[in-house]
Amino acid sequence: MCNIPKIIDINGPVVKADSMEIYKVRDMVLVGDKKLIGEIISIDEDVATIQVYEETQGLKVGETIESTNVPLSVTLGPGIIGNIFDGIQRPLEKIYSMTGEFIAEGIGLVSIDKEKQWDVEILVKVGDKLSAGEIFATTQETSFIEHKILVPPTISGEVIEALPSGKYNLETDLVTIKDEDGKIHKLKMYHQWPVRIPRPIDVRMPISRPLVTGQRVLDVFFPIAKGGTSALPGGFGTGKTMTQHQLAKWSDADIIVYIGCGERGNEMTDVLEEFPKLIDPRTSKPLMERTILIANTSNMPVAAREASIYTGITIAEYYRDMGYHVAIMADSTSRWAEALREISGRLEEMPAEEGYPAYLPSRIAQFYERAGYVETLSKREGSITVIGAVSPPGGDFSEPVTENTKRFVSAFIGLDKNLAYIRHYPAVNYLTSYSGYTTLIKEYYDENVSPELLKLRAKMMELLSEDNKLNQIVQLVGEDVLPNDQRIVIEIAKVLKKGFLQQNAMHETDCYVPLKKQFEMLKVIDNLYMNCTLAVKQQVALTRIKNDDLFEEVIKMKYNIPNENYDEAFEKLNAKINSYYTALIDENQGE
Repeated sequence: MCNIPKIIDINGPVVKADSMEIYKVRDMVLVGDKKLIGEIISIDEDVATIQVYEETQGLKVGETIESTNVPLSVTLGPGIIGNIFDGIQRPLEKIYSMTGEFIAEGIGLVSIDKEKQWDVEILVKVGDKLSAGEIFATTQETSFIEHKILVPPTISGEVIEALPSGKYNLETDLVTIKDEDGKIHKLKMYHQWPVRIPRPIDVRMPISRPLVTGQRVLDVFFPIAKGGTSALPGGFGTGKTMTQHQLAKWSDADIIVYIGCGERGNEMTDVLEEFPKLIDPRTSKPLMERTILIANTSNMPVAAREASIYTGITIAEYYRDMGYHVAIMADSTSRWAEALREISGRLEEMPAEEGYPAYLPSRIAQFYERAGYVETLSKREGSITVIGAVSPPGGDFSEPVTENTKRFVSAFIGLDKNLAYIRHYPAVNYLTSYSGYTTLIKEYYDENVSPELLKLRAKMMELLSEDNKLNQIVQLVGEDVLPNDQRIVIEIAKVLKKGFLQQNAMHETDCYVPLKKQFEMLKVIDNLYMNCTLAVKQQVALTRIKNDDLFEEVIKMKYNIPNENYDEAFEKLNAKINSYYTALIDENQGE
């Protein structure tokens, strides 16, 4: 007979217990008299090391350990969307009603409401064959999202019993199936899945569509693809959280999973207060009807922070399996890496660069590899797009988390503190950022916007690069020594930065811009550039070429031209530019 497992050592969130030889690594356990939630991370002979997802204050040596015989899992079913969870999928509003303003220890692994009644439409009948991951029922989770109830990915068989469509709670056995071995499985509205194991798919498909965000610097210059990965690194105050808020509000993903991982409490408070009030521009309904929030602030238990991104991406995979396009915002993966470092230190593991554990790169890779555009087990197309914010100390992009993230993402959208200081938002550094998706989504842009868009993008990127070189000369010797054609490059680059790359998140028209309007805006700037270059060649004086009123009108087009029915406005502006410079050149030649 085995001895009862007992605690022999406590070191913050890391607890050691003996008599654990029959347990398995990654099993979830209940620690101590308060039954704190923990996970076994290593076993040496009969001594197990457990990381605890709750505060261990008051825990004593000698208290017992109880096994659940399952790994750390999330409950997947209707009721997730619109909810706010902590790092291990416990609903914060429910916890607030149970314990008040602070999360009490030992409240258990409470999850989505299993008593709530849902209108369920059963799609199968007795005799039907059900394969793993197939949809067997549906219910309307929100007015926008139809929740497709899935057969768990590990089960298949023949339907031997099915309830009629009607109102049921999550614990009701909707369908009963018998597998090939004759084993009976009762299918409820929910099932559980271990957070550290990716959910299976049928086929990983090539990336071919952009995640349209309405943010010009991203959509045109550094596009993020549906099913792609991108990093959003930036020092303190560069606008990472604000940029992610914009992506959450305006991107054309069906569902948003926002993970506040180790961020300051006041930042998460802004999210929790602001999101429920926001109206979704696509549906005119509250944005929370397609949003899931996971809040694990910097004062919450460190081990739960480490688990929070796995909780978020597992929920994202569940909705992807229904055939939805999901965007997941992790803010910030640096705080998650710091949690790894703290736990690693308490485990007395050998530190690698800057104290981070040696397995940091593989953990980052495992997270980003769960993104992708796929065909699901139910033969539907779905995707997960991962956008991870990184907070390098002092804005140093050479530190380990940023460097390793850069290895595993295809879009690197670096935020620049100098741009942030001059109030240029989004503060995306257009010289160090890049996207590997530009060629992959070319066909989409050619068909839905214009075949000229990416050519125009390349021309403007070249202009910005040239402007950077010229500004270095200007800082040394002044602008007056430059020839007029180079001075025009500097002036047009200013228009491009202020009128296109800079975007006002608080402005009614400028906060979101459709792709076609973005292209038209870029064409206007290019038209101005070509006309100015032609005037320079015709020896027109630079003071006359740079018409302040005309340049200002081009910059202000982002505010003055609406997002709909804009064709006539752009035609008028282009005609005004053409007529001004034609008259200017004619007048100069006449002289």
